[in-house]
Amino acid sequence: MDIALVIGLIVLGIFFMILEIFFLPGISVAVIGGLACLIAGIVLAYTNLGSLAGNITLIISAVAMAAAFVWFIRSRTLKKMSLETNIDSKIAAHQGVEVKVGDKGHCISRLAPTGKIAIDGKMLEGRSENEILDAGTPVVVTAISDMNVIVRKDEGDAS
Repeated sequence: MDIALVIGLIVLGIFFMILEIFFLPGISVAVIGGLACLIAGIVLAYTNLGSLAGNITLIISAVAMAAAFVWFIRSRTLKKMSLETNIDSKIAAHQGVEVKVGDKGHCISRLAPTGKIAIDGKMLEGRSENEILDAGTPVVVTAISDMNVIVRKDEGDAS
């Protein structure tokens, strides 16, 4: 009876640990239950079956846990649960917006260093060259990157 209880606790502990590792990430009831079952099974083996049986149970538990982990990784169960869709498309950051170096506009939000700007009535993602610009500050486009329109404060007449 003691051997069946030890084996049951170890199997239940391994089940809870696999459940925790693959299905319930984080510290949850499954990891606490799994550790409690594993420890209880090993302690029960040491106290009721002797130190030799306890050592054997400890080694077999570690090997069984590693084997269950490897088996679950190699099984097709994870393949069925994972997403296999790849996104191949790409969208241009400033699609449909004609902006060129020298265009003037103003900051809609604070650029510290990035924020929203308006150029010719179109709202864009802007980045300041080297300073923080407050909302409403007139700006001039100095460069255009993939993701941002690089601007600096317009020192000329305000737009």
